[in-house]
Amino acid sequence: MSEPTLLVVDIGNSNVSLGIFDYAEDAGRLANHWRISTHREQTSDELGISLTALFEQENRKRHEITDVIISSVVPPTLPIWERVSSKLFGEAPQIVGPGMRTGMPVRYENPHEVGADRIVNAVAAFDMYGGPIIAVDFGTATTFDCVSQKGEYIGGVICPGVHISMEALFDRASKLHRVEIARPRSVIGKTTTSALQSGLLFGYAGMVDSMVERIRLELGEDAKVIATGGLARRIADESRVIGDVVPFLTLEGLRILFEKNR
Repeated sequence: MSEPTLLVVDIGNSNVSLGIFDYAEDAGRLANHWRISTHREQTSDELGISLTALFEQENRKRHEITDVIISSVVPPTLPIWERVSSKLFGEAPQIVGPGMRTGMPVRYENPHEVGADRIVNAVAAFDMYGGPIIAVDFGTATTFDCVSQKGEYIGGVICPGVHISMEALFDRASKLHRVEIARPRSVIGKTTTSALQSGLLFGYAGMVDSMVERIRLELGEDAKVIATGGLARRIADESRVIGDVVPFLTLEGLRILFEKNR
């Protein structure tokens, strides 16, 4: 049996992250990755054109893809991606959801409520670091996913994401304007811009530190903390608790789940 070439797709509320893992030369190596905007109204033909263009940019061929795995927190997009997978790659994708082997017991009152991306992150975090571990994902929402020493998904925390909070503030406060999320010279802002930057950057770093402290107290263990997502590096630089930043945690988690379900 020939080695697979795997396309992984993580459909988030704001963006879709994609990656190709090559197994032929270096087992499970992330060879290419992209990020595109999530479009709920996009047709399968439009999506197919976008994917073809991305592949051509990196000199990848559609026929190279032997397997596809998808996680999604936007249910209406799944049928579109399934059609595109079958049309472009001749392959029905694996879908992360109930019935998929994860190797991780989910200790949620209703396991079906847990977003697919949160389980994927938890599986990847435990596979890479062991437990107990807290995976913080800075996406549309900022999520904290907690895995026990024994490798059980025990729950987590969901907070509004940095960009969501910023947009809500600007929508409601007519005299405030959008700013780049960057480190100001001081915590005490001397301008409206620097005051906003301080609140967004230092405020969120402080929230992460405080939340992790509370989670650790509840766990009774000094769990390791890793971060992923678009603002992970920037906030990790200001946080006391974030150990490592793993930019492609979710893509690696999809690879791990594919291997568990091959």
